[in-house]
Amino acid sequence: MTLPDPASDHRLPPALRDLAGRARQAPVGASPHAAACFGRCFADTWLTSMRPTADGDVFVITGDIPAMWLRDSAAQVRPYLPAAADPEVGGVLRGVLRRQVRCVLIDPYANAFNATADGADAGYPDEPRPGPHVWERKYELDSLCAPLQLGYALWRATGSLEHVDEEFVRACRSVLEVVRTEQDHEARSSYTFRRVGGPAAGDTLPRGGRGAPVAVTGLSWSGFRPSDDRCAYGYPVASNALAAVSLHGLAELASAAGLAALAAEASALSAELAAAVRAHGTTAHQQERVYAYEVDGLGGTLLMDDANVPSLLSLPYLGWCAPDDPLYLRTREAVLGPANPWFFQGRAARGIGSPHTPEGFVWPIALAVQGLTSTDRDEKLRLLELLAATDGGTGLMHESFHADDPARFTRPWFGWANAMFSELWLDLAGLAPAPLYPALPGASPRGTGSGPE
Repeated sequence: MTLPDPASDHRLPPALRDLAGRARQAPVGASPHAAACFGRCFADTWLTSMRPTADGDVFVITGDIPAMWLRDSAAQVRPYLPAAADPEVGGVLRGVLRRQVRCVLIDPYANAFNATADGADAGYPDEPRPGPHVWERKYELDSLCAPLQLGYALWRATGSLEHVDEEFVRACRSVLEVVRTEQDHEARSSYTFRRVGGPAAGDTLPRGGRGAPVAVTGLSWSGFRPSDDRCAYGYPVASNALAAVSLHGLAELASAAGLAALAAEASALSAELAAAVRAHGTTAHQQERVYAYEVDGLGGTLLMDDANVPSLLSLPYLGWCAPDDPLYLRTREAVLGPANPWFFQGRAARGIGSPHTPEGFVWPIALAVQGLTSTDRDEKLRLLELLAATDGGTGLMHESFHADDPARFTRPWFGWANAMFSELWLDLAGLAPAPLYPALPGASPRGTGSGPE
């Protein structure tokens, strides 16, 4: 089947058509079908998912759900950042950031938002009832990192501090306040979540919506994972690692903008979270230490990984550590094998899935992350081709597909997965956006130097 090439569509700005052209001309070594998938995936968010508003911001739907997730929207625009110095592209990306900032200011505990204050929701009776701008009020620590990451990347991509305005600073202060409050969830937080009745009642947090008990450790609590599933233990390790990296980046950005107090506060909180991850975020596996997926500070640890980012597999991609860090490599080996109950192997693929989707279903996001965190160019290319081969004949990525039969997939339109495939191609082409993102000292650039040879 011949697939159309939306990356040549004149609805894309010239700078994005140029970026896509340069990426395809680089000696990636991929098949024509993979190249066609790149064209479709790269153009998908820009052509289908962005909704400019009269208020000067840009609402980004996640795909076949008409809501905007902070995490998803930040990931969906990552492939466009190498072209952000172009006024048209940069202006749209600043509009996405502006919308994220306004969402945080509406409700920093919400994970997904509506385009207008129409009261639309996921169709479940949640308590307490969220405001009309909120699609879903599942508190996820990683969501608050999205505007910090995008704000930092825009600065690095353009050299401009135009987006560091009064709204952005207020949102950053709100993020800091929530992350600090949730370092002592038991004593300081008023957040609860209950989903009453129906098939999704299992999303209700235990103890009347407060979540399972946790001890004060310096880690910051999260009710839900990046998958939107509830946490078994209250401290997701990869989310805390991402928060440490994001706050480190905020400190750099605030310092560049002359906001010394904000920079100092962000730097201090970043250091606290990083120290807590190192002290409390590991567990025993085969007589060695590996990162745990979740901990509670009371002795409870969970050894697994989920396909959604942030994940343990994604730690170098997040800027937490180098891809050859020994603790990370031990963790990588564990989660890419039978020690991880959500690792599946079939006739068509092997990779990480999620409790969020049926057993035996592998996620393209996880396959892309496996490639983006590899230091082996051959492995990157193999995973790119595997993703293209398991597209179910659509030329696009999906939420998940059955490891034996890629024609069985969930979510036919999922912008985040399309962006991750695009980013893996850009990485192989030497055009990855990853070096625009913050990293902790000692973590090598997320672009692993594996561009075209």
